[in-house]
Amino acid sequence: MFDVIVLGKGPAGIQAAVYIKRANLNVLVIGKDGGALAKTDKVGNYYGFTQISGLELLEAGYAQAKALGIELIEEEVIGINYMGDFNVTTTTNQYIAKTVILATGSPRASVRIPNLKELEGRGVSYCAICDAFFYRKKIVGVLGHGDYAAQEAHELVNVAEQVIVFTNGLEPSGHFDERVKFVKTKVKKIIGTDRLQAVQLEDDSEVEVSGLFIALGSASATDLALKIGALVENNKIIVDEKQMTNVPGLFAAGDCTPGIMQIAKAVGDGCVAGLEAIAFVRKNP
Repeated sequence: MFDVIVLGKGPAGIQAAVYIKRANLNVLVIGKDGGALAKTDKVGNYYGFTQISGLELLEAGYAQAKALGIELIEEEVIGINYMGDFNVTTTTNQYIAKTVILATGSPRASVRIPNLKELEGRGVSYCAICDAFFYRKKIVGVLGHGDYAAQEAHELVNVAEQVIVFTNGLEPSGHFDERVKFVKTKVKKIIGTDRLQAVQLEDDSEVEVSGLFIALGSASATDLALKIGALVENNKIIVDEKQMTNVPGLFAAGDCTPGIMQIAKAVGDGCVAGLEAIAFVRKNP
């Protein structure tokens, strides 16, 4: 059991973890990679540095965290739920904490498939564990090809009549249940007016489904927020002045929240989220 789990090892996540560890709380940082900052060649507008690469800045943060004894692990988070405590699921493990800080950066650009956005909430969903119940004994689809898609499919196979994984032209790379069916042809558009009716493929054939669960690439901060009932608008997690979401004990910091996407803001958000997570844990031992 951790006091706080930080999801994301960029500036926001590491800054939060530093404050939490210095407050003598038990903190775990989980991150898959350094995100966009790791690919940034030059940073010249961050306090204290005339010029530094994004990767060098990240590595300095990791070194600071490790010097404090903060545990950093490199795993892909595929799920989160709340049952008195927060349960964070990765592709290989499960971790439990009193609070969670989402700091995995800005969500990826979503796939551009005609009619997908229009049918959100009307057959198109982003959370299998939330909505699987509504598709009992029906044919449903999952859009994706990796472990995140495999996890969503796993939530559906024991409820739906059939689960079809649309890989959108990619080879499956996740650990999928043997009961799922794969469709590897690229998706052309989503068919439906008031409700989702079918997925049209690039060859103009159609596959009828009652629901389609979007699980592209790795789960973003907003994907995880939606799973646990946190408010999301325009692909950003809504937080208050304490960086807390509408879910008590769930905080968010950095590019996944509204505002400018700058390192300085991410560090500031991480500071606030870390301090407020400390206060939350101490008030709710």
